[in-house]
Amino acid sequence: MPEEYVVIKALENGVSIIGLTRGKDTRFHHSEKLDEGEIMIAQFTEHTSAIKIRGKVELLTKHGQIRTGV
Repeated sequence: MPEEYVVIKALENGVSIIGLTRGKDTRFHHSEKLDEGEIMIAQFTEHTSAIKIRGKVELLTKHGQIRTGV
């Protein structure tokens, strides 16, 4: 499975990013907090099946650009 990257840019302070595992039981396995203007590059891997984002962000993926909470 090719790994897919996403770029997350915080548009406000306190944005939460949580990585969720693959497998029989979905679990949280990593979390980050971003402040306004900070950028995180995340990827989907054999262990990460989903990323949950709480807060206002600009998200760049191979599928396009998304802005949340605007």
